[in-house]
Amino acid sequence: MTSFDSSPTLNAWRALLALAVVFVMLATTGWTAVRSHPGKTALQASLSAWEHGHIDGRELPDADTSAGRLARFFASLTAQQRTRLAHRYPLAVGNMNGAPVSLRYRANHIALDQARKVEKKRMHDSRLTPYGKQEAGRLMHRFEALMSGDRHILSFDPEGSGRIAEVFGDLDTAQRVSIIVPGVDTDLLTFQKTNKNYSAPVGMAQNLYAAENTAKSATDTTSTRTAVIAWADYTAPGGLGIDSATAGRAEAGAVRLNALLRALPGRSQVALFCHSYGSVVCGVAAHALPSRVTDIAVAGSPGMRTSKASHLHTTARVWAMRDADDWIQDVPYMEVGGLGHGEDPVSNAFGARVLSAKDAEGHTGYFVTGTDSLTNFADIGVGAYRSVTCAHEGDTCREGLSGT
Repeated sequence: MTSFDSSPTLNAWRALLALAVVFVMLATTGWTAVRSHPGKTALQASLSAWEHGHIDGRELPDADTSAGRLARFFASLTAQQRTRLAHRYPLAVGNMNGAPVSLRYRANHIALDQARKVEKKRMHDSRLTPYGKQEAGRLMHRFEALMSGDRHILSFDPEGSGRIAEVFGDLDTAQRVSIIVPGVDTDLLTFQKTNKNYSAPVGMAQNLYAAENTAKSATDTTSTRTAVIAWADYTAPGGLGIDSATAGRAEAGAVRLNALLRALPGRSQVALFCHSYGSVVCGVAAHALPSRVTDIAVAGSPGMRTSKASHLHTTARVWAMRDADDWIQDVPYMEVGGLGHGEDPVSNAFGARVLSAKDAEGHTGYFVTGTDSLTNFADIGVGAYRSVTCAHEGDTCREGLSGT
């Protein structure tokens, strides 16, 4: 009997089977619809107003110009002039890479209050269905929560499912910055959760920031100032549909991620922590990352749009982890005709530094306090590379690394 264990025929059948799994998934979950909105969005209207605006007779620079030029423009203004611009064009300023971080926080607080008032009015709009009114109420309460206390909202766009980013720590003085890039079903309403808070970007960032402070104490790096960004500032796929099986959303997200990275204040080193589909975003962004990005760590990844870590063409160290109970391991790790995201990042063939994810809770539990996964993320975030726990014996994931 002829053996087909490594034959081209068997490999072809495996590929067809994998594609069949993808198409069954699409058929059972539905294709994600892209909603179109007539007219200008609130952000577009604010940017248009900025384009035709002035400050004390002085023309405003193009909002799409380089972050460096925008930073120089804002630096040339008085504090009073900057505040006036934030009040006149809150969404434009709040989403403007190059604007001072503190000014963006102020502008987004104003924009959130405006959006809150819109949703409060919609709650009583007789033209809406009961479900529509309920959704307006949910959004209103979410905007209220984002305005509460001393929250630092770095970007905000209420359009559609929404985009948002929040900072924990002092971004202006941080020496090391960690950015969390989340996956599918991330939007304004899922940005923060009360139940299983660690499964949403805000909880992920809060837990990582706390763990980094613990890691600093344990590794004598108490002088290292850190900040964490919960970055949901891209339109993530909704559910397991065609958008999550392809790279379109990741490509758009990668552009936005790199724009943020180039505009971060100071000279802080940056680590990216990319969960689920967020790792696709990070994989697509990798080749264009600025040199300040020292590390890319992925968890529960469906792939990074390549077959090897070296093909990401980045100087950043590439780390990967996956919990033994994570369902993502059952997706087809391949890419055919644009479907699928390539090799499994925790496989030997991919070549990443594979970390322990002991005690993580399935696909959404990598940021649970006390887990190896979160502790490893925190060690990477503060640069304590020799403290990380590898997935396999022999400590191969720490080879060739210096650090605390």
